[in-house]
Amino acid sequence: MTEFKETELDERAIKMAKVLSADAVEKAGSGHPGSPVSLAPIAYTLYQHFIKHDPNDPKWEGRDRFILSGGHASLTQYVQLYFSGYGLTLDDLKHFRGGADTHTPGHPEYGLTPGIEMTTGPLGQGFASAIGFAYGERFQRGLLDPETPKEDSPFYHKIWVICGEGDIEEGISGEAASLAANQKLGNITVIFDANRIQIEGDTNLVLAEDVLKRFQAYGWYTDEFSFVQPDGSYKEDVEGLADVIAKAEAAAPDQPKLIKVDTLIAWPTPGKTNDPSSHGSKLGAEAVAGLKKVLGYDPEQSFQIDEEALAHARKVADRGLEAHKAWDEKFEAWRKANPDKAALYDRLKEGKLPEGFDKALDDLEATFEVGKGVATRGASGSVLNAIAAVMPELWGGSADLGGSNKTDLKGAATFAPAECATKQWPVCNEFGRQLHFGVREFTMGCITNGILLGSYTRPFGGTFFMFSDYERAAVRLAALMEIPNLYIWSHDSVAVGEDGPTHQPIEHLASFRAIPQLEVVRPADAFETAEAYRYFFEKKNTLPTAMVLTRQGVPTLAETAAKAKDGVKKGAYVLVDTEGTPDVIIMASGSEVQWAVAAAKTLADKGVKARVVSFPSMEWFEEQDAEYKEAVLPASVKARVSVEAGVAMPWYKYLGSYGKPVSIEQFGLQGNGAQNMIDLGITAEHVVEAAEASIAEANA
Repeated sequence: MTEFKETELDERAIKMAKVLSADAVEKAGSGHPGSPVSLAPIAYTLYQHFIKHDPNDPKWEGRDRFILSGGHASLTQYVQLYFSGYGLTLDDLKHFRGGADTHTPGHPEYGLTPGIEMTTGPLGQGFASAIGFAYGERFQRGLLDPETPKEDSPFYHKIWVICGEGDIEEGISGEAASLAANQKLGNITVIFDANRIQIEGDTNLVLAEDVLKRFQAYGWYTDEFSFVQPDGSYKEDVEGLADVIAKAEAAAPDQPKLIKVDTLIAWPTPGKTNDPSSHGSKLGAEAVAGLKKVLGYDPEQSFQIDEEALAHARKVADRGLEAHKAWDEKFEAWRKANPDKAALYDRLKEGKLPEGFDKALDDLEATFEVGKGVATRGASGSVLNAIAAVMPELWGGSADLGGSNKTDLKGAATFAPAECATKQWPVCNEFGRQLHFGVREFTMGCITNGILLGSYTRPFGGTFFMFSDYERAAVRLAALMEIPNLYIWSHDSVAVGEDGPTHQPIEHLASFRAIPQLEVVRPADAFETAEAYRYFFEKKNTLPTAMVLTRQGVPTLAETAAKAKDGVKKGAYVLVDTEGTPDVIIMASGSEVQWAVAAAKTLADKGVKARVVSFPSMEWFEEQDAEYKEAVLPASVKARVSVEAGVAMPWYKYLGSYGKPVSIEQFGLQGNGAQNMIDLGITAEHVVEAAEASIAEANA
């Protein structure tokens, strides 16, 4: 890293960034102008001097990753992408917060704008997911180039973050920061923009602690730099800032770094500097005109471009090309020296499954015994271990529930520095594949999101279904970004029993099914569990998927042994059928499929023809064509029953006018799990009664 000397053209580019940010919000009529105005010198310094990137190739493997955690300040990044030559145009800045065709939405959106590494906006998630990016970098480097010193490896890169008080206030930042220090993630540097302003005013009202001491206690390297001078004046000393960042890089190669920069929001906007109104509202014509006068711009003009300063800023692309060329040479040398690893890299990048994937599952299924009671969480654990044997990119763990979720990978080293070893987990190394998150569900979701965004590896995370509530915000963001996160949620019903109602999910299936682009799967037994995993990894879309699993044993069904391989991937399929048109269709998911099958046999003894439809995934079923849906759920059959140990809300679209849900519409009970199911009506007898009632109403 060369010493940074600010030139007149750098200063002019920073001024232009401020004016463009103010103009963009003013034209949009809404936005957050204050932070982009005052962050301009910090972001410019990072993009021009510290972040290794190539605007000509935004997805270059060797690039550093930059995450703007405070996504409301999106213009901070958009302007630098425009300056650097990422393909954003001045018209894109003019179309800030525009319609569906905008490339500059109010908050950065993954997959929409070149140079944006993740969707940010919900505060704290960018910070926490950036730590996931660092996890992913290290694990992928361990897969591909474990022997090379990290700085010499083509798979080593850094993660840069800008965050603000809102990110620091959200508890997720503390959870994630603790893990980052434990893991000694020295390749992540966070710039904390401390302007002490949020929507409701001065942050002293709610953030009086010494943030640097908090992060020091976690184990982070910290430093501070202030643009506010001792005499009260203000100087955007980017050279001094660069020195502090460079010092941190040299002093703490094995520690995550937090550098607090004291700023004044919206500086130097007359009447708006250090004013809360500049945080979340446009500055107003008068204030924007005043800002332009102070910075030497024509107050009557909008979106003025200093062409000479812009050309100077665009030279970063030339430096990016040089860095890319040097990396290419390093990468090609690695490829020639490591043909097997190179083949693995190519497969991972192409998103292809390994040879032996299907065989691993087929061999496992050959060991399943029809009639044997197996909890689907146990079947899931067997599947994960079978896949892991042929899929080195698969790694994961749990929020302190590995033994209960069955998410432990047999014989795997723990992903952690060697000194983290414990009696229970004696084998720790920095490239291990067994993850431990502690009791931090939200952080687990954010970190696994970051792993997916920052590497080609495939993570998973597990907890009790009840505690998926804590993870929900990260799940929603994964769905929004369409990244294939894998959630393993066990203990899925009131059959948890003795743990009582605090641990018994009721509304959760309905609430997660309500999240667009999240695929929820609740397999009936071991065969359906294995096939659910097979389809998750084989399916063409990259949507996240939740595997919702039982704690209690459920019978391994002869019917699924015969039909699950073709049926599960379709979301719903005919498990038990009758001759001719059925009198009633019984639909069920998960542990309740057994009661649907039992009820159908009882109804058959009564002369009633009942079709049983196993319904592991409503989302997968909705992807099928109309002909298949009609074949499974013929419209002519009006009598229907749904069976699921949760609220009935998602089933009404399939029940129709005469259908009857067998569901749970209250919180759970303290008691034996099997008895809880009986007491709350999840029984074959109740299914028979519901079927008879539905038939009677349909016939009437």
